[in-house]
Amino acid sequence: MSLNIKKVVIIGAGTMGQGMAQWFAQCAETSTIESVELVDINQDLCKDAIKRIIQSWNKLESKGKFTKEQIAKFEDILNPIAMEDISEDSDLVIEAIVENKDIKCKVFQSLDEKLKPGAILASNTSSIPIDSMALSLSKERKKRFLGIHFFNPATIMKLVEIINGSETDLDLCQELKSWFDSQGKKPALCKDSPGFIVNRVARNFYGESLRIANIDSQEKYREIDSVLKEVGGFRMGPFELMDLIGIDVNYSVTESVWNSFYQEPRFAPHSLQRKMVESGRHGRKSAKGFYSYED
Repeated sequence: MSLNIKKVVIIGAGTMGQGMAQWFAQCAETSTIESVELVDINQDLCKDAIKRIIQSWNKLESKGKFTKEQIAKFEDILNPIAMEDISEDSDLVIEAIVENKDIKCKVFQSLDEKLKPGAILASNTSSIPIDSMALSLSKERKKRFLGIHFFNPATIMKLVEIINGSETDLDLCQELKSWFDSQGKKPALCKDSPGFIVNRVARNFYGESLRIANIDSQEKYREIDSVLKEVGGFRMGPFELMDLIGIDVNYSVTESVWNSFYQEPRFAPHSLQRKMVESGRHGRKSAKGFYSYED
Protein backbone atom coordinates (compact mmCIF):
# COMPACT_ATOMS: atom_id res chain seq x y z
CA MET A 1 0.00 0.00 0.00
CA SER A 2 1.54 3.35 -1.03
CA LEU A 3 1.19 6.51 1.04
CA ASN A 4 -1.10 9.26 -0.19
CA ILE A 5 0.49 12.35 1.35
CA LYS A 6 -1.36 15.53 0.41
CA LYS A 7 -0.98 17.86 3.38
CA VAL A 8 2.39 18.30 5.11
CA VAL A 9 3.14 20.40 8.18
CA ILE A 10 6.64 21.39 9.30
CA ILE A 11 6.86 22.76 12.85
CA GLY A 12 9.87 25.00 13.41
CA ALA A 13 11.06 27.68 10.99
CA GLY A 14 14.76 27.45 11.78
CA THR A 15 17.39 26.36 9.27
CA MET A 16 16.27 22.72 9.19
CA GLY A 17 12.54 23.43 9.18
CA GLN A 18 12.98 25.95 6.38
CA GLY A 19 14.91 23.46 4.26
CA MET A 20 12.38 20.69 4.86
CA ALA A 21 9.44 22.96 3.97
CA GLN A 22 11.17 23.98 0.75
CA TRP A 23 11.92 20.37 -0.20
CA PHE A 24 8.37 19.13 0.48
CA ALA A 25 6.92 22.02 -1.54
CA GLN A 26 9.18 21.06 -4.44
CA CYS A 27 7.89 17.49 -4.16
CA ALA A 28 4.53 18.76 -5.42
CA GLU A 29 6.01 18.24 -8.90
CA THR A 30 6.49 14.49 -8.40
CA SER A 31 3.99 13.50 -5.71
CA THR A 32 0.45 14.03 -4.44
CA ILE A 33 1.44 16.90 -2.11
CA GLU A 34 -1.02 19.79 -2.34
CA SER A 35 -0.20 21.84 0.76
CA VAL A 36 2.83 22.56 2.96
CA GLU A 37 2.37 24.53 6.17
CA LEU A 38 5.40 26.03 7.92
CA VAL A 39 4.68 26.65 11.60
CA ASP A 40 6.51 28.54 14.33
CA ILE A 41 5.50 30.28 17.55
CA ASN A 42 7.41 33.28 16.18
CA GLN A 43 5.39 34.32 13.13
CA ASP A 44 8.01 36.88 12.06
CA LEU A 45 10.60 34.10 11.94
CA CYS A 46 8.15 32.00 9.93
CA LYS A 47 7.50 34.74 7.40
CA ASP A 48 11.25 35.46 7.08
CA ALA A 49 11.84 31.76 6.40
CA ILE A 50 9.25 31.84 3.59
CA LYS A 51 11.02 34.88 2.09
CA ARG A 52 14.36 33.05 2.15
CA ILE A 53 12.78 30.02 0.49
CA ILE A 54 11.39 32.21 -2.29
CA GLN A 55 14.81 33.83 -2.72
CA SER A 56 16.29 30.34 -3.06
CA TRP A 57 13.72 29.41 -5.71
CA ASN A 58 14.45 32.60 -7.65
CA LYS A 59 18.14 31.71 -7.70
CA LEU A 60 17.31 28.18 -8.86
CA GLU A 61 15.12 29.63 -11.62
CA SER A 62 18.00 31.82 -12.81
CA LYS A 63 20.13 28.68 -13.04
CA GLY A 64 17.47 26.86 -15.05
CA LYS A 65 16.57 24.38 -12.30
CA PHE A 66 12.91 25.42 -12.18
CA THR A 67 10.55 27.40 -14.42
CA LYS A 68 8.48 30.40 -13.34
CA GLU A 69 5.38 28.22 -13.52
CA GLN A 70 6.89 25.62 -11.20
CA ILE A 71 7.96 28.23 -8.67
CA ALA A 72 4.51 29.84 -8.77
CA LYS A 73 3.06 26.44 -7.88
CA PHE A 74 5.54 25.96 -5.02
CA GLU A 75 4.76 29.41 -3.62
CA ASP A 76 1.04 28.74 -3.85
CA ILE A 77 1.16 25.60 -1.71
CA LEU A 78 3.66 26.86 0.90
CA ASN A 79 2.17 28.99 3.67
CA PRO A 80 3.20 30.30 7.12
CA ILE A 81 0.70 29.08 9.73
CA ALA A 82 0.22 29.70 13.45
CA MET A 83 0.30 26.64 15.75
CA GLU A 84 -3.41 26.91 16.54
CA ASP A 85 -4.27 26.97 12.83
CA ILE A 86 -2.57 23.73 11.76
CA SER A 87 -4.90 21.75 9.48
CA GLU A 88 -6.54 18.95 11.43
CA ASP A 89 -6.67 16.77 8.30
CA SER A 90 -2.89 16.93 7.72
CA ASP A 91 -1.31 13.67 6.55
CA LEU A 92 2.26 14.17 7.76
CA VAL A 93 3.50 16.48 10.52
CA ILE A 94 7.22 16.73 11.25
CA GLU A 95 8.55 18.60 14.27
CA ALA A 96 11.89 20.41 13.88
CA ILE A 97 12.09 22.58 16.99
CA VAL A 98 14.64 22.95 19.79
CA GLU A 99 16.35 19.70 20.88
CA ASN A 100 14.52 19.53 24.22
CA LYS A 101 12.45 16.46 25.05
CA ASP A 102 9.98 18.17 27.38
CA ILE A 103 9.17 20.90 24.87
CA LYS A 104 8.80 18.38 22.05
CA CYS A 105 6.51 16.17 24.12
CA LYS A 106 4.16 19.08 24.85
CA VAL A 107 3.92 19.78 21.12
CA PHE A 108 3.27 16.12 20.29
CA GLN A 109 0.60 15.79 22.95
CA SER A 110 -1.32 18.78 21.58
CA LEU A 111 -0.96 17.46 18.02
CA ASP A 112 -2.18 14.01 19.06
CA GLU A 113 -5.40 15.57 20.32
CA LYS A 114 -5.84 17.82 17.27
CA LEU A 115 -4.91 15.70 14.24
CA LYS A 116 -7.05 13.15 12.44
CA PRO A 117 -6.48 9.52 13.56
CA GLY A 118 -4.54 8.49 10.44
CA ALA A 119 -2.06 11.36 10.51
CA ILE A 120 1.65 10.51 10.73
CA LEU A 121 3.44 12.37 13.51
CA ALA A 122 7.25 12.53 13.39
CA SER A 123 10.25 14.17 14.99
CA ASN A 124 13.34 15.43 13.19
CA THR A 125 15.35 14.88 16.39
CA SER A 126 19.06 14.18 16.03
CA SER A 127 19.42 12.14 19.18
CA ILE A 128 16.40 12.04 21.53
CA PRO A 129 14.93 8.50 21.82
CA ILE A 130 11.67 8.08 19.92
CA ASP A 131 10.15 5.93 22.66
CA SER A 132 10.76 8.60 25.29
CA MET A 133 8.79 11.13 23.22
CA ALA A 134 6.03 8.63 22.48
CA LEU A 135 5.12 8.22 26.15
CA SER A 136 2.74 11.19 26.09
CA LEU A 137 0.84 9.91 23.04
CA SER A 138 -2.33 7.86 22.81
CA LYS A 139 -2.05 4.14 22.09
CA GLU A 140 -3.18 4.42 18.46
CA ARG A 141 -1.00 7.46 17.73
CA LYS A 142 2.11 5.61 18.93
CA LYS A 143 1.70 3.30 15.94
CA ARG A 144 2.01 6.29 13.61
CA PHE A 145 4.75 8.12 15.50
CA LEU A 146 8.41 7.86 14.49
CA GLY A 147 11.58 9.77 13.74
CA ILE A 148 12.20 11.28 10.30
CA HIS A 149 15.64 12.83 10.45
CA PHE A 150 16.81 15.07 7.60
CA PHE A 151 20.31 16.45 7.22
CA ASN A 152 21.35 20.03 6.52
CA PRO A 153 20.85 21.36 3.88
CA ALA A 154 17.62 19.36 3.62
CA THR A 155 17.02 20.33 -0.02
CA ILE A 156 20.37 18.83 -1.09
CA MET A 157 21.39 16.08 1.34
CA LYS A 158 19.98 12.77 0.15
CA LEU A 159 20.01 10.77 3.37
CA VAL A 160 16.89 10.60 5.54
CA GLU A 161 16.89 8.42 8.66
CA ILE A 162 13.55 6.74 9.40
CA ILE A 163 13.55 5.68 13.06
CA ASN A 164 10.90 3.39 14.50
CA GLY A 165 9.92 3.31 18.15
CA SER A 166 8.98 0.05 19.88
CA GLU A 167 5.29 0.60 19.03
CA THR A 168 5.68 2.15 15.56
CA ASP A 169 3.90 0.29 12.75
CA LEU A 170 6.80 -1.23 10.79
CA ASP A 171 4.70 -1.34 7.62
CA LEU A 172 4.42 2.45 7.89
CA CYS A 173 8.22 2.72 8.05
CA GLN A 174 8.52 0.66 4.88
CA GLU A 175 5.88 2.80 3.14
CA LEU A 176 7.74 5.97 4.11
CA LYS A 177 11.00 4.46 2.90
CA SER A 178 9.41 3.79 -0.48
CA TRP A 179 7.89 7.28 -0.58
CA PHE A 180 11.17 9.06 0.13
CA ASP A 181 12.95 6.82 -2.34
CA SER A 182 10.43 7.83 -5.02
CA GLN A 183 11.27 11.49 -4.32
CA GLY A 184 15.00 11.06 -4.82
CA LYS A 185 16.10 10.71 -1.20
CA LYS A 186 18.19 7.86 0.20
CA PRO A 187 16.13 6.66 3.20
CA ALA A 188 17.71 4.44 5.84
CA LEU A 189 15.69 2.44 8.36
CA CYS A 190 17.14 2.87 11.86
CA LYS A 191 16.56 1.44 15.31
CA ASP A 192 15.78 3.75 18.19
CA SER A 193 19.29 3.99 19.65
CA PRO A 194 21.37 7.00 20.82
CA GLY A 195 22.36 9.15 17.84
CA PHE A 196 20.74 6.64 15.47
CA ILE A 197 23.26 5.96 12.66
CA VAL A 198 24.90 9.16 11.46
CA ASN A 199 25.07 11.15 14.68
CA ARG A 200 26.52 8.21 16.57
CA VAL A 201 29.27 7.73 13.97
CA ALA A 202 29.82 11.48 13.55
CA ARG A 203 30.58 12.10 17.25
CA ASN A 204 34.09 10.73 16.71
CA PHE A 205 34.55 12.70 13.47
CA TYR A 206 33.95 15.91 15.42
CA GLY A 207 35.27 14.83 18.83
CA GLU A 208 38.65 13.55 17.73
CA SER A 209 39.17 16.62 15.53
CA LEU A 210 38.40 18.89 18.49
CA ARG A 211 40.81 16.96 20.69
CA ILE A 212 43.54 17.21 18.03
CA ALA A 213 43.06 20.98 17.71
CA ASN A 214 42.64 21.44 21.49
CA ILE A 215 43.01 25.24 21.23
CA ASP A 216 41.01 28.00 19.56
CA SER A 217 43.12 28.43 16.42
CA GLN A 218 41.83 28.96 12.88
CA GLU A 219 45.23 27.76 11.64
CA LYS A 220 44.67 24.45 13.42
CA TYR A 221 41.10 24.17 12.15
CA ARG A 222 42.19 24.77 8.54
CA GLU A 223 45.00 22.24 8.84
CA ILE A 224 42.70 19.51 10.16
CA ASP A 225 39.95 20.30 7.65
CA SER A 226 42.46 20.27 4.77
CA VAL A 227 43.94 16.91 5.77
CA LEU A 228 40.55 15.24 6.09
CA LYS A 229 39.40 16.64 2.73
CA GLU A 230 42.59 16.11 0.74
CA VAL A 231 43.70 12.84 2.29
CA GLY A 232 40.52 11.43 3.80
CA GLY A 233 38.28 12.31 0.87
CA PHE A 234 35.65 14.14 2.92
CA ARG A 235 33.75 16.88 1.06
CA MET A 236 33.82 19.10 4.15
CA GLY A 237 36.14 19.15 7.14
CA PRO A 238 34.73 18.74 10.68
CA PHE A 239 35.08 22.42 11.61
CA GLU A 240 33.51 23.60 8.36
CA LEU A 241 30.66 21.16 8.90
CA MET A 242 30.07 22.17 12.53
CA ASP A 243 29.90 25.80 11.39
CA LEU A 244 27.34 24.85 8.74
CA ILE A 245 25.17 22.75 11.08
CA GLY A 246 25.44 25.22 13.95
CA ILE A 247 27.92 24.71 16.78
CA ASP A 248 25.13 25.11 19.34
CA VAL A 249 23.11 22.35 17.66
CA ASN A 250 26.18 20.12 17.33
CA TYR A 251 27.10 20.64 20.98
CA SER A 252 23.55 19.81 22.12
CA VAL A 253 23.55 16.57 20.11
CA THR A 254 27.00 15.64 21.44
CA GLU A 255 25.82 16.10 25.03
CA SER A 256 22.68 14.07 24.35
CA VAL A 257 24.56 11.13 22.81
CA TRP A 258 27.24 11.27 25.54
CA ASN A 259 24.64 11.15 28.31
CA SER A 260 22.69 8.39 26.53
CA PHE A 261 25.84 6.26 26.58
CA TYR A 262 26.30 6.92 30.32
CA GLN A 263 29.05 9.50 29.65
CA GLU A 264 31.33 7.13 27.78
CA PRO A 265 34.58 9.10 27.16
CA ARG A 266 34.68 8.57 23.38
CA PHE A 267 31.43 10.54 23.01
CA ALA A 268 32.40 13.35 25.42
CA PRO A 269 31.91 17.01 24.38
CA HIS A 270 34.99 19.24 24.19
CA SER A 271 35.53 22.52 26.04
CA LEU A 272 36.01 24.29 22.69
CA GLN A 273 32.39 23.54 21.80
CA ARG A 274 31.17 25.00 25.08
CA LYS A 275 33.40 28.05 24.63
CA MET A 276 31.94 28.71 21.18
CA VAL A 277 28.35 28.36 22.37
CA GLU A 278 28.82 30.52 25.46
CA SER A 279 30.47 33.29 23.41
CA GLY A 280 27.70 33.28 20.78
CA ARG A 281 29.95 31.85 18.06
CA HIS A 282 27.44 29.43 16.56
CA GLY A 283 28.86 29.17 13.05
CA ARG A 284 27.59 30.54 9.76
CA LYS A 285 24.23 31.62 11.17
CA SER A 286 25.95 34.00 13.62
CA ALA A 287 28.67 35.00 11.10
CA LYS A 288 31.35 33.57 13.36
CA GLY A 289 32.25 30.11 14.60
CA PHE A 290 35.44 28.18 14.13
CA TYR A 291 35.84 30.46 11.11
CA SER A 292 34.69 34.02 10.47
CA TYR A 293 31.95 34.73 7.91
CA GLU A 294 31.70 38.48 8.48
CA ASP A 295 31.83 40.76 5.43
